[in-house]
Amino acid sequence: MWNLFYYFPMPIIPNAIRPLSEVLPETLPLLMGSGPVPIPKEVADANRLVINHLGESMNKVIRGIGEMSQYVFQTESNKIFGIAGPASAGMEMAISSLLWPGRKILVLNLGTFSTRFTELSKGVGAEVTELFPASLSPFTASEVQKAFAEKQYDVLALVHGETSCGIKNIELPEIIKVAKSYGALTIVDGVVTLSTMPLPMDEWGIDVIMTGGQKGLSSVAGVSLIAYSEQAFEAVMKREALMPHWCLDPRRAYKFWIMNEYHYTAPVNGILALYEALRLICEETLPKRFERHLASSLSLQNGLMKMGFEMYAPEYCRLNSVVAIKNRNGVNTKELLQFMKVNFNVEISGAFGLDIIRVGQMGEQARPENVKRVLDAIAGSYAHFERNAHVSL
Repeated sequence: MWNLFYYFPMPIIPNAIRPLSEVLPETLPLLMGSGPVPIPKEVADANRLVINHLGESMNKVIRGIGEMSQYVFQTESNKIFGIAGPASAGMEMAISSLLWPGRKILVLNLGTFSTRFTELSKGVGAEVTELFPASLSPFTASEVQKAFAEKQYDVLALVHGETSCGIKNIELPEIIKVAKSYGALTIVDGVVTLSTMPLPMDEWGIDVIMTGGQKGLSSVAGVSLIAYSEQAFEAVMKREALMPHWCLDPRRAYKFWIMNEYHYTAPVNGILALYEALRLICEETLPKRFERHLASSLSLQNGLMKMGFEMYAPEYCRLNSVVAIKNRNGVNTKELLQFMKVNFNVEISGAFGLDIIRVGQMGEQARPENVKRVLDAIAGSYAHFERNAHVSL
């Protein structure tokens, strides 16, 4: 007789098995930070569905995403691919497909997410040069012109809006023009700006733009989009160096997103959610969406300034999709965020080494009722800490 215990030893048993409904709070907090953002009902409903990742139904979805993405990116190029990963995976696809040992890149470094371009470029063996701003300001075309005059680069990479400090590169079109005049390909992080403000890929001559689903698009986290210009994709197709990635190889992605052939098992739920998110953007139209986002962000900023808060970035280069606000009266940011979450059920963001708080104005965040709620939460939370600090003195 078989000794089943010998062949099947006692497995490890978890200490507690609890359904998700017992893990999460009964009412989820309003997400008003730098992402992810609230999603529309249509997107949430689509994210519950599962279909085959291959076949005619998925092919129709992929064609729809491609056509709608061309509108959102404002490009005639059809080299637009979804990525099973965050926007950082999009950055990784862009960098690893256009750089390899011997290639040179100029990174315009405004902060945390700009630095990611540097780290990724070094990881594939490229020669990296970083340009830093002289002060709390965006880069100018003249600064980039000077850098290219001193050294030739194959690629220029920069963020449109640096989420970590709330600064926008307002001379992006002029900077792109300079880089293109020297024959460099250009990569732009449009994670918090695509669909929240003008970022016309073809008109500005940008070669690669990537974005994450969980920010401006108001879709789910974990599925991102990247768009290549025809020139950039031609460079990818001509490269002789081996690709360092398989899933993040745009040549393989082309087979799935354009040719309807197998690449890897696609993130079906996220792709369906992305379809609905893009559809809602197209139905709203970009001009109306830009207007809504700007009006909502200005309403938020005006409300904060009336309460005595100071914005971190100067008005002329302020990133309206993620508003950076100076902390005041020495309030502990971590304690502030926790108090706001517990007492007002609203979440905003801290920062990376800066004494600021950040409030998002992307997608569904940019609604009057959400602006009012976050203003009330900020006012009430600061009042609590400032009152207690005064009492303790």
